[in-house]
Amino acid sequence: MSGNSTGRGEPSRTLELLWSDPADAPRRKGPARSVTLQQVVDAALQLADEQGLAAVTMRAVAEKVGVSAMSVYTYVPGKPELLDLMVDACYLRMTRTSWGRLGWRKRLVAIADANRGLLVAHAWLTEVAALSRPPLGPGVMAKYEHELAAFDGTGLCDVDIDAALAHLLGFVQSHCRSAHDAARSTTDSAMSDAEWWEANQAVLARVFDPETYPRAVRIGAAAGEAQGSAWTADRAWEFGLARTLDGLAALINDQS
Repeated sequence: MSGNSTGRGEPSRTLELLWSDPADAPRRKGPARSVTLQQVVDAALQLADEQGLAAVTMRAVAEKVGVSAMSVYTYVPGKPELLDLMVDACYLRMTRTSWGRLGWRKRLVAIADANRGLLVAHAWLTEVAALSRPPLGPGVMAKYEHELAAFDGTGLCDVDIDAALAHLLGFVQSHCRSAHDAARSTTDSAMSDAEWWEANQAVLARVFDPETYPRAVRIGAAAGEAQGSAWTADRAWEFGLARTLDGLAALINDQS
């Protein structure tokens, strides 16, 4: 797990910040604050979205909101706590689909699509959002409550509902990490997958002996021709999500 993952700050201070109401904040001695905690979090989110997580330093955030580097520590103790606030803010702002009369499978597809959309919009989240130790703020709790409700009527016990949701979200996170890695490879090499395979075709044709690697050559060629690449995010998403839901269907059907 990355050193930038959630849950690495001082717990009581982080929870206090996550659940604080600005209206209840005690008056401080000295000059009034020129910015709010929310502005600090929003500045960090903008840095992460535009430049990546490495750009989120306490000094960079301070510069963005127009306060001194030392002043920003009066809003948040350090980067670990700031990351928790950033993640929770993203979760709090997610659109919540009304489950209505949707069947459980359509509900879980909606959950998966919403989380994929979040991780595409905020690619850095794949580096920090930990299923095992999330920031227990209002965003996390609202998201968790909403997603748990998608399992209403499935007949699963509470423990299995929690595990099923974690399994689904784990698939989404794993897929999005792979998709980001693939996109990064294309950017770093300045070549599309098709261009990379074309450039290396002569060498690959020489070393990939169909008699030595009959399945690898046959199946790899078939997959590459069908997808236009060795791996495509959309195809992997469709296949993986369907199989994930099929697995959960077996569990849910056992309860009926």
